[in-house]
Formats: sequence, C-alpha cells, structure tokens
Amino acid sequence: MAESRSNGSKSKTQAKRATTEAKKSAVKTAKASKRAATRTAAAEKNQVQTVVETAVDVPVGAVLAVSDRVGELVEPWTDRSKAERQIKSYRSSLRKSLKRTERRGSTARRRAITEARKTRNQVEREARNRRREVETTLKRNRSEVEQRVRRAIDEQTSRATDLVGTVSSQLASIR
Repeated sequence: MAESRSNGSKSKTQAKRATTEAKKSAVKTAKASKRAATRTAAAEKNQVQTVVETAVDVPVGAVLAVSDRVGELVEPWTDRSKAERQIKSYRSSLRKSLKRTERRGSTARRRAITEARKTRNQVEREARNRRREVETTLKRNRSEVEQRVRRAIDEQTSRATDLVGTVSSQLASIR
C-alpha cells in the first residue's frame, strides 16, 4: 500500500506540478501576447503620429516658405536706400545683359561678313578662271579659223591662178 500511496502522491504531485507549469506557461503566453499587442499598438500609434505630423508639417512648411519668399521680395523695398540699391543692381544686371547680347550680335555679324567675303572671293576666283578658260579657248579657235581661212584663200587663189593660166594658155592656143 505504501507503494500505491507513493504512486498516488506522485501522480498528485505531478498533476499539481503540471497544473502549476501550465498556469505559469499560460501567464507567460498571456504576458508575451500582451507585450506583442502593446508593441503593435505602439508601432501603429507611432505610424499614425508620423502621418498626422506630416499632414500638419507640410502646409505649415509651405506657408513658412511662401512667407520667407514674400519677405525676400518685399525686404529690398522697405527702405529708400535699399530700394535705390536694388534699382541700381537691376540697372547693372540689365547693362551686363545688354553688353553680352551686343557682343554676341557683333560676333555673329563679323562671322557673317567674313563668310560672305569668303564666298564672294571664291565666286570671283571661279569667274576669273572660267573667263580665262573661255578666252584661251576663243583665242585658240580664232587662230585655227584664221589659219583655215588663209589656207582656203591660198588654195582658192592658187586654183584661180592655175585656172587663169590654163584659160590664158587655151586662149593663146586658140589665137
């Protein structure tokens, strides 16, 4: 019986221990779940807070940027000396821009003139060369024609002389 008692008490002890361990495990699981839920809630809270802050910060930042820009635009005109300085600055800037534009125009004009001069010289050179070629051809053809005409005249003169000689000899023989 002592054995069964000890077996029975072991069972009870084991059961109590298992129950205690189960309670501890349940408590640990509950605490872990609570911690996880707390962390999730904190993360979601931080995310929502970030979104809300962004939603508020963007318009406020935009207003401040516009305010600064307006201040920068208006500031030079609040005092007479500042306004005169600003006008002087505008004049100087305009003068520089005008000079730059004038230089660019002058450079472009000079380039165009140079290009036109080059083209004109090239056309004139070509015209002179062609004229020289035409004159040379003309002279060559003229002298050729003159030689042919002289030859033809000489031939005709020679024939006429021969004919006159033949006719004279025939007339002399007839007489």
